[in-house]
Amino acid sequence: MKVIKLHQEERDIIEQAAANNRHAQHKIYNTHAPKMLGICRQYIKDQQQAEDVMITAFMKVFTNLKNFEHKGSFQGWIRRIMVNECISFIRVQKKVDFLEDKFYVEDTFNNIESHFSVEDIQSLIDGLPEGYKMVFNLYIIEGYKHQEIAQMLGISEGTSKSQLSHARKMLQEQVIKLKNYENGTE
Repeated sequence: MKVIKLHQEERDIIEQAAANNRHAQHKIYNTHAPKMLGICRQYIKDQQQAEDVMITAFMKVFTNLKNFEHKGSFQGWIRRIMVNECISFIRVQKKVDFLEDKFYVEDTFNNIESHFSVEDIQSLIDGLPEGYKMVFNLYIIEGYKHQEIAQMLGISEGTSKSQLSHARKMLQEQVIKLKNYENGTE
């Protein structure tokens, strides 16, 4: 019974926010902003730019609330808008440079050991070239398939696979350097 009540409360808040109720919009923003900023930050290195993109995306959320069909999670719907807004921002910045490769070599990405801080891991991801970083985030973090990524970014499926492979390789090399540095062997 409690789950139904919570679900109904969310639905009511969404409907109120869609009717331009500022209190309901504020509640949605406060509930989801911290996580959405984290998502934007995965794509955009600069904290202030990530915040700007998040705010722009929330404006799109509120503008399009009437289109939310209550199929799937509301947070997932917001997340998709955030990711698309990040991609749009990066495209406008003209920082994405996808390299067409004629072949794809799958290499395994070893799990980063748990003793690395979140900041260390984010710093490693931030160090990737923009194209690699975008494909890595969409595939590994967001769970999109290569075909979906290719469509979203206007690249070939092979390029998406290649970008992921290169990102994994670069991250592996950086993890090894970080381990060696921490162990005092570099």
